[in-house]
Amino acid sequence: MCATKDLKMGPRLFLLTVLIIHMATAVVQHRSLEDARLERQRLVHKYTKLLNKEEGAIRLVGGDNEYEGNIEVLHNGKWGAICDDEWDSAEGHIVCRQLGFPGLRRYTRSGYFGPARRRFWMDNLFCEGHEQELAECHFEGWGENDCEPGEAAGVVCYPPESALIPLPAPVLRDEDLPKYPIHSRSRLYVRLRGGRSRNEGRVEVSLDGGRWGSVCADGWSLLEANVICRQLGLGYASEALQTDFFGDSNDSRPVLSGSECFGNETELADCLHHDVRQGIVSCHGNRQHVAAVICDFESPDLVMDYLEIEQTAHLEDRPMLLMQCAMEENCVASEAYQIQRDDPHWRYRSRRLLKFTAAAINAGNADFRPFKEKSQWEWHMCHMHFHSMEVFATFDIFDLGGRKVAQGHKASFCLEDSSCLPGVPKKYSCANYGDQGISINCSDVYLYNLDCQWVDITDLRPGSYILKIAINPEFKVAEMNYDNNAAICDLIYTENFARVQNCQLGRP
Repeated sequence: MCATKDLKMGPRLFLLTVLIIHMATAVVQHRSLEDARLERQRLVHKYTKLLNKEEGAIRLVGGDNEYEGNIEVLHNGKWGAICDDEWDSAEGHIVCRQLGFPGLRRYTRSGYFGPARRRFWMDNLFCEGHEQELAECHFEGWGENDCEPGEAAGVVCYPPESALIPLPAPVLRDEDLPKYPIHSRSRLYVRLRGGRSRNEGRVEVSLDGGRWGSVCADGWSLLEANVICRQLGLGYASEALQTDFFGDSNDSRPVLSGSECFGNETELADCLHHDVRQGIVSCHGNRQHVAAVICDFESPDLVMDYLEIEQTAHLEDRPMLLMQCAMEENCVASEAYQIQRDDPHWRYRSRRLLKFTAAAINAGNADFRPFKEKSQWEWHMCHMHFHSMEVFATFDIFDLGGRKVAQGHKASFCLEDSSCLPGVPKKYSCANYGDQGISINCSDVYLYNLDCQWVDITDLRPGSYILKIAINPEFKVAEMNYDNNAAICDLIYTENFARVQNCQLGRP
């Protein structure tokens, strides 16, 4: 019994030791006793939550340092991962703040620090930025998700000033490792191995005819997979996998890491990688963490109809009484929820909305189908139909300096053939639990009078802005090309009207 108890006390003693060291250095590192007191209070709160296994505690796993890794959150006494759907800097800043680090260096997606080790507790996390802890943000519900292990969300925070570096000499951290294209004088050969057909398998590369090896799957996505399929003449990527299904690193040792593609490159050598000439291979995953692809000659290709946006954009001052269903889906700014909480007459208050119609046209040679299986679709009582995609479109407003100043949030979507070219029959419908998707040469149209088809601009000052509306913004569903998935427009906003003009197609 004593030995067992000592083993259980080990982690607690370690955390307490770290806490004491941090608190001892806090006085030296801060300019005043008040700063030191606040720093100690923050550290006590941080480590107490971990020691007591409090609901909502978070930690970082898989990184090389304490301030980086995939995020895990504690619920019902068990740790679980967070899915990268809608994951961006707003959530990343809250993670770093909750853990007591000075700030966010960058956020990561696609299991950058390896695939999720445990179940997913959170999906479609949406933070306004004012929350003190991640559990205060909006999300689907504990354990409700449609995520694969390769969709783990992570962060790289700035290290604390008092961080203890147990290394005799400074070394480059993984996030600091420079990335380069393969030198033009070199040749990077690519092949697929271990698949059931020539169109699939783990990705192997050889530099200048040298030893063949696998590619580390850190951050491996459809963008990189599309380049592989294009280079091999196998069409388009239908799946980008982080798996040992086609063989693990015992079969093929990694020789390339840090691969980062824009998606329109003709060869993998044109993408950015860790310096292969120096033999640098940095891979956070285990031996199962191998990049793989499945290629197909047929693929959808969604195109944003920006003319529809220009022609339908307008302002509406809408009473909150008529927005209760939309508020359940977090489709208004955070101030509206404060009004709902504090003002007993909130129903008679109004919000100013920039409304517009958005249409997505499938110009590919295959139907666009939802990311979720039909059994995972969610019934929405407000809309009286099933939603098959959680993040199909995003609506953002930026100032002329590129800072996001307002955003629309649509929790989920129903995909159907709203209109088709002459002679093309409609195949998909949201009604009666029908199949959902967008057929070839058909459009899915979201009219401006639908809930959440807007951006809440109540707190936006009149001026000139950039409106960006993107479809399939997280590249969850394979497409031929992502460079036409967004409409980027000039927005002129006055106290009496709004005009959207000069729209161009771009990338999400």
